[in-house]
Amino acid sequence: QASQEELKAAYRRLCMLYHPDKHRDPELKSQAERLFNLVHQAYEVLSDPQTRAIYDIYGRRGLEMEGWEVVERKRTAAEIREEFERLQREREERRLQQRTNPKGTISVGIDATDLFDRYDEEYEDVPGSSFPQIEINKMHISQSIEAPLTSTDTAILSGNLSTQNGNGGGSINLALRRVTSAKGWGELEFGAGDLHGPLFGLKIFRNLTPRCFITTNCALQFSSRGVRPGLTTVLARNLDKNTMGYLQWRWGIQSAMNTSIVRDTKTSHFTLAMQLGIPHSFMMVSYQHKFQDEDQTRVKGSLKVGFFGTIVEYGAERKISRHSVLGATVSVGVPQGVSLKIKLNRASQTYFFPVHLTDQLLPSAVFYATVGPLVIYFAMHRLVIKPYLRAQKERELEKQRESTASDILQKKQEAEAAVRLMQESVRRIIEAEEARMGLIVVNAWYGKFVNDNSRKNEKVKVIDVTVPLQCLVKDSKLILTEASKAGLPGFYDPCVGEEKSLKVLYQFRGVLHQVMSADNEALRIPKQSHRIDADG
Repeated sequence: QASQEELKAAYRRLCMLYHPDKHRDPELKSQAERLFNLVHQAYEVLSDPQTRAIYDIYGRRGLEMEGWEVVERKRTAAEIREEFERLQREREERRLQQRTNPKGTISVGIDATDLFDRYDEEYEDVPGSSFPQIEINKMHISQSIEAPLTSTDTAILSGNLSTQNGNGGGSINLALRRVTSAKGWGELEFGAGDLHGPLFGLKIFRNLTPRCFITTNCALQFSSRGVRPGLTTVLARNLDKNTMGYLQWRWGIQSAMNTSIVRDTKTSHFTLAMQLGIPHSFMMVSYQHKFQDEDQTRVKGSLKVGFFGTIVEYGAERKISRHSVLGATVSVGVPQGVSLKIKLNRASQTYFFPVHLTDQLLPSAVFYATVGPLVIYFAMHRLVIKPYLRAQKERELEKQRESTASDILQKKQEAEAAVRLMQESVRRIIEAEEARMGLIVVNAWYGKFVNDNSRKNEKVKVIDVTVPLQCLVKDSKLILTEASKAGLPGFYDPCVGEEKSLKVLYQFRGVLHQVMSADNEALRIPKQSHRIDADG
């Protein structure tokens, strides 16, 4: 947010500090020349509205993007962002042939009804009948990949295999999608399988208005019983910023009309739906609460009532690693019984394990389906997941340190050179501040502090930044903005990838003050709240 006047003032100040002519020592003169050139390069970027907008939005990588030299000089950051995204798209198009988007699902159905619905009297003489019989009664595997052909054409190949109680089958599908314009696309689908005959389909998507779109899917399924046509149309509209309304009409084997309202916000997801159709008609309401924590925890519940009965579901999901989300849902229904559904999402792969516990509404089944997964999760999280993530983080930090070692060494040398060049200026600033009983930095440290007893084995990694901070004092004030302090003159990062803080002990009007600030936290001193109590 700095104005051009503030930029010029900072530039003049740093030029005076680092100007080579101010230093007679050959080594200091050489270091001053290097830092002076860096300051000049930074000012060239920030004093130009176009390059400053690029840097503010995208940093160094934006300035290094090829193609800016042919771009007319834009005035607004929005236009700069649009141009940058266009250049990115052009670069992505050159790599289209190297990209795919694999997606897969593996579902394993488990019958565990013998745990709760046992016939002890009838089978008590059968060998091995003392142990509950748990078996896999169905499986489903599906996989798809996308192969971009051009910037507008994509081929999608998918297949699936299913088996249930010893009977199974599979199918394979090929779809060709073309983006016709910014408002829509069309898709042709061809499929074949051993349970059904050939399939031909056409799918069309179209934006009718900026807030409304329609999707139509036509299909012809060939079988020994003849040709079975099908048609599905979905009309959707943005009701407000976070709410969508859907109308669906399906004609064919299972004809139905469906309407739903979906509201999705940062903290919640709500769905209300109603369907009239053959063979199923129902009403459904569901709610999901999104906790704003690091693990992205979500709890959900739903109620579904229809001709098939009543189903109540509740569950939760949580992020267990960077690319994995684990969830569990308990389903209690009449006449469906009690089931536990476990789902693991790993990147674009989904693993689903529905466990059918009982055909009856047994309180014991509901209790164990609810408590069992919680106990297992917290035990696994404490004994397996947390140690694994901790070790993984250490490996990544070590790798990051190794990859940035040379860059950090250069930054350290630049910071040490800057501190040596600041000595004379700092001496004058201290003399001026002492004369007016102003702000004097007694000691300042930057880096990783260990104050928690549980982390006492960790190594403290800090650097002395007393001189650089005193050099930033102007008119008995020190103001730091919301940005990493590692970029300040005379600073560098002593512990890459770890949390850092700035601790300052300073004197103002002859009284000692002390403050500790997070790395990206803004800091303004002096402040009355920083004063050290003389009685303490």
